[in-house]
Amino acid sequence: MRLAQKIDSIVAAGEFNGVVLVTREETVIYRGAFGYSDLEAKTPIIVDNQFVIGSISKQITAALVLREFEKGTIDLDAKLKKYLPELEQEWSSIVTVHQLLTHTHGIVNLNEDLEFEAGSQFHYSQLGFELLAKILESVRGVSFEKLSMDLFAELQLTSTFHPDTKQYDRLVKGYEEDVNGQLNYVTTSLANYAAAGAFISTMDDLNAWNYLLHAGKIVQPTTLERMKTRYATRIHPIFGTVEYGYGLLFRANEENVQIGALGYADGFVSAAYYFPAAKMSVVVLSNVAGDLDEFKKTFVVHLGILEATKQHADQE
Repeated sequence: MRLAQKIDSIVAAGEFNGVVLVTREETVIYRGAFGYSDLEAKTPIIVDNQFVIGSISKQITAALVLREFEKGTIDLDAKLKKYLPELEQEWSSIVTVHQLLTHTHGIVNLNEDLEFEAGSQFHYSQLGFELLAKILESVRGVSFEKLSMDLFAELQLTSTFHPDTKQYDRLVKGYEEDVNGQLNYVTTSLANYAAAGAFISTMDDLNAWNYLLHAGKIVQPTTLERMKTRYATRIHPIFGTVEYGYGLLFRANEENVQIGALGYADGFVSAAYYFPAAKMSVVVLSNVAGDLDEFKKTFVVHLGILEATKQHADQE
């Protein structure tokens, strides 16, 4: 069965609401929009609708940090105090930029002691990426919103936005399933830190991001290798044991097979992965989140499409 046919079956079986794009370089293998952008109004989703991309945002923030590293304005091994002198906490002179990027810093609250010795463990952190945004603002002297929007403009990602811009006009509504199986519109989709999980984008822009990043067009090839290096291991609620680089995750020894990120924001379920050996990109964005008590089911269509693509790539 051809990959497109497999994806059709996966989408149909999962009663999917969202968009899917699978490409190999310039060739579109699969492109589709399913369901509604507004369930109440029955407004059909279109392929250029915008979605909140959740933790896919982290690789964008990581890339911004690494571009400053390339310029020499950020030292990855420097302590936070160097860039955020206003921090009075003792850990500001202990935790490094690298540890923020790799979720190994131990900061759980700005006004609390570290959860563990910095660098000794992994604890997935939204706050760590917000601190990275603050560091970027400190070294550049402008807002994180402007830094990110300037990057999107440079890369011609014209449908990707920092949420504070309010310039996006094709953002779909996000829905979550309650304990009674009813889908409810949620208004907290943008409540997370932008740097950690609240950027807004489209499937085409994320597809372009994948190719630009892995072609060394966003950060230099040697810096990209840093992004793809294993720095920490996590028992992931969906993938099981996975390795973490800078904003990117992958299974052991698969950084050149399948690498990227899943994203979750209230009502939004996302995946953006790249297959370096096959030069393929997969983007799956949904605005309906069901089965929230069992996250593997929430991402069942995303995971199915990723697995089908991986099998297809292996056969090439």
